Amino acid sequence: MAVGNTAAILDIGCGGGRTVHRLAVLAPGGKVIGLDYSETSVAASRDFNAKEIEAGQVRIELSSVAALPFADSTFDIVTAVETHYYWPDLPANVREILRVLKPDGTFALIAETYRGGPLRLLYGIVMPLLGAAFLSDAGHCDLLTQAGFCEVKTYHISGKNWICATGRRPL
Repeated sequence: MAVGNTAAILDIGCGGGRTVHRLAVLAPGGKVIGLDYSETSVAASRDFNAKEIEAGQVRIELSSVAALPFADSTFDIVTAVETHYYWPDLPANVREILRVLKPDGTFALIAETYRGGPLRLLYGIVMPLLGAAFLSDAGHCDLLTQAGFCEVKTYHISGKNWICATGRRPL
């Protein structure tokens, strides 16, 4: 996934803000918004990205993926790293992401935990106990496709328990 110099980017579940920082480096002429529903995470992310916030390149907001506080077709890229497991209504929340993406915009969902990965036996026990989503490759693809994304693909790093599912908003 290419990140344009002036891209408008949303990172959902920004946590401590490291992904927001990396995205800001990749899009120095763009705008990056980090969003999290945890006040503690918002505070940590604001602290970690203080320089970029001061420069006006980054904003960190308190909100939920269930009702994104942005207009339709706002972002070129939306990312979600290690967060979708606990979203309140995964299919509806992915449709909400589609809504805020610009036509031809990209969604990248990244996770270390997925059904079929090298640690599938451990996570196959733990994730259901946590009430967390535990999707296979096909499950990730179906999730994005059913939400309305096109060009849906999954990627892996060999030997790692890591998956990246991507999709584009149709034109």
